[in-house]
Amino acid sequence: MSAVIRFSALARILHWLMAAMILAMLFIGVFMAATEGAAYDTLLSLHRPTGIAILALAVVRLGNRFLVAPPPLPDTLPAIQRMAAKASHILLYALMVAMPLIGWAMLSAGAYPVVFWGSLHLPPILPHSPALFALLRHMHTWLGLTLFGVIVVHLGAALLHALVLRDGVFRAMASLRPGRGGRD
Repeated sequence: MSAVIRFSALARILHWLMAAMILAMLFIGVFMAATEGAAYDTLLSLHRPTGIAILALAVVRLGNRFLVAPPPLPDTLPAIQRMAAKASHILLYALMVAMPLIGWAMLSAGAYPVVFWGSLHLPPILPHSPALFALLRHMHTWLGLTLFGVIVVHLGAALLHALVLRDGVFRAMASLRPGRGGRD
């Protein structure tokens, strides 16, 4: 049996950490949209710093992706699936960066503080503009729904590789333990 080629340890840790954070953010966002009062404020106080942390981790993750090439896809994978895999990863990375940036821009345009943690605030990146705030809020919502859809497709592809194809693609990202023959 040949050794499993894996993503780097950093790539795997970032993948699973960010997967948990992004899923939490999507659910927090949905609950925020349906909540008022003190519960809304609590959710918002979780949503903002988590979004900023996701942006920072996405930048680290992109840097790691450029510095450490991911393992190759199996030769048995049809060209259309290779293209779909590449396109979906580009879209995931774009959304991991765009969502928090648009959230930050939206808060800036709404003249709201961008609280990272406690008294640490990020500077506004756009001038105050109620019209721009409304546009960015709409974009943030639609990109969130898009991100949810892409995650569902990504999860479906992961399950296809793990349960049906059994081609090692899922294993390359699944384990957080160092593996023989990996890129650790």
